[in-house]
Amino acid sequence: MPHDHDHDHDHDHDHDHDHDHDHDHDHDHLSPSGHPYRKDDDHPITYWQTMEIAIRELLEDKGVLTADQIARQIDAMDRRSPANGAAVVARAWTDPAFRDRLLANGSAATREMGFDIGPLHLVAVENTQTVHNVVVCTLCSCYPRNLLGLPPDWYKSRAYRSRTVREPRAVLAEFGVTLPDSTTVRVHDSTADMRYIVIPARPAGTDGWTPDRLAALVTRDSMIGTGLALSAL
Repeated sequence: MPHDHDHDHDHDHDHDHDHDHDHDHDHDHLSPSGHPYRKDDDHPITYWQTMEIAIRELLEDKGVLTADQIARQIDAMDRRSPANGAAVVARAWTDPAFRDRLLANGSAATREMGFDIGPLHLVAVENTQTVHNVVVCTLCSCYPRNLLGLPPDWYKSRAYRSRTVREPRAVLAEFGVTLPDSTTVRVHDSTADMRYIVIPARPAGTDGWTPDRLAALVTRDSMIGTGLALSAL
């Protein structure tokens, strides 16, 4: 996978912690999806699923959260998809003032469109004729899920996380993106506090297109930097 790079590197990742926990309730356990857990399910419940159940039930018992609030939040998370990011990119292509706000403060600009990244800092980086940006998370899989949905498996792989920093051009070539030597490749390292979205170059021949039509050309990979927007032809 993808080496020339300007490297933004700053980490403060969430980490897993081991705990011993005895959990005993009179009612049936729920799976992480909120559905009843059955002992004859395909897989036995894991340690971390048990921890999630224990914390969730404790929050419910204490009145901090309700089961309905949790279910609605899960539904909202499940609805996240690259279409959110594509809408942001399409607006940036058609609205210069929004593009400037997006580049200045990605969190605030995407919040205008209803995509709240919460306390995280979103940085938008723009591909140009001379610069190509690609995003990685070298320690785990930090990713702007509110805009792109769940990260692909390859984004979390050790190969992508290590090789993108060392040899980004080679990695990009494996994704089918071959860049001229004159193009600078910038690698941006996501952290627990900072996420990135790439604004790909707008395809030629799209003058006058509506944002909805343009959004159809924006792929998930183009917003990570491992792809380009689709051709208008």
